[in-house]
Amino acid sequence: MAMFAWIMMGLALWHFTIFIPDRFWGGIVGAFLGAIIGAVISGLVVNGFTVPGESDTHILQALEAIPGTLIGIAVVYAEGVRRKIPALQLD
Repeated sequence: MAMFAWIMMGLALWHFTIFIPDRFWGGIVGAFLGAIIGAVISGLVVNGFTVPGESDTHILQALEAIPGTLIGIAVVYAEGVRRKIPALQLD
């Protein structure tokens, strides 16, 4: 159940990437994958590489995914900038 909470927090924060210029490596899908993978890794690290069950899941489980989500999005964005991916221009 905690894994579900981590993924949902990553998904929720991913929605805010629409306010950032689209220079993500892999576009918006790359940002999505960075957010989800970062959230799961962060949750696993905080919990000692175990996934808490339903009885051990509480609101703090979802909040543990925030740093990993932000780091995952930042890594994908930095890789896109490094590869000089141009921002999408809507004229």
